[in-house]
Amino acid sequence: LHSTATDVVSSLPLQMALFFNMCFFPLWWISEVVMLQLKYPALPDYYKFILITIIILMTLIEAIRLYLGYAGNLQEKVPELAGFWLLSLLLQFPLILFQLFNEAILIQPLERGVHIVLALFILTEALSGFVALRAM
Repeated sequence: LHSTATDVVSSLPLQMALFFNMCFFPLWWISEVVMLQLKYPALPDYYKFILITIIILMTLIEAIRLYLGYAGNLQEKVPELAGFWLLSLLLQFPLILFQLFNEAILIQPLERGVHIVLALFILTEALSGFVALRAM
């Protein structure tokens, strides 16, 4: 089947993942800030700097990434969706994997749980974003 000008090619799985990620991200952020405050005195100075930088970067990148995902998917704009996909794979996924697997940052059980959920959201969105990009 070939697409015509009236076909809708936006991805429902991607849109659902973006919506649930947008609902989950404030909870992730609050738990990150609370856990950082809890373990801050026990961290070495360089990890204090790294973790604060990561939280700030991830917050900014996530806001931009979710906007690009919504705009690219709903308005069927390839550049925005490609930017969303690149931000997901090149920035957010490595940052969340660093926080998930680096035991030196004194990972707490709550952090491990919310990092796993966010990593699954990012991975799901990257895969469904790739499928949506191929369809456009």
